[in-house]
Amino acid sequence: MIDRCVIFDVGKVLFDWDLRHLFGKLIADPGELEWFVANVITPQWHFQHDAGRPAAEMVAERKAEFPEHAALIDAYGTRFNETIPGPVPGSLELVARLDAAGVPLFAITNFGHDFWEGFRPTQPVFERFRDIIVSGTEKLMKPDPAIYRLAIERFGIDPAGALFIDDVAENVAGAESVGIAGHQFVDAATLERDLVARGYLAG
Repeated sequence: MIDRCVIFDVGKVLFDWDLRHLFGKLIADPGELEWFVANVITPQWHFQHDAGRPAAEMVAERKAEFPEHAALIDAYGTRFNETIPGPVPGSLELVARLDAAGVPLFAITNFGHDFWEGFRPTQPVFERFRDIIVSGTEKLMKPDPAIYRLAIERFGIDPAGALFIDDVAENVAGAESVGIAGHQFVDAATLERDLVARGYLAG
């Protein structure tokens, strides 16, 4: 069993994410862009993929509902990586420092299976992680306590020595409900101070 480890979320902790990063390239009018991400390709609709629905099924269904936006809906399916413009400042450096210090690293991410298969290979940082639980693959989503219990079992960790980092308070609370300490991510500098205070990194 692994006594101490750090478990990361991916979106908005390691990598920025917003549907506007893609659709802002395709919709010039700011008002139209906001309407589109509030009514057609919305975060809430997208989260169905995180929960396990196949992207192709979702795209076909949405195109039938909004045929006038078919090309934009197709872009969601084929250009999803463009919703992720790059890393959150400072976060990947903390991952590298933890790895160099010998701290076992894991991740639990709400991420669609299909899109994860297209995103993970583009980011070498994930080679530093021993295992990653993906909601769309498991059909379990944070903050359901079941996904954290799965992590404890699959990762082979002692929850009392684990720290889970997520930007969403409910997801942190979900981890804490099964005995894993939590840190609600705001920025890398605040996280660094907490990692030092908890003894995961040297000051």
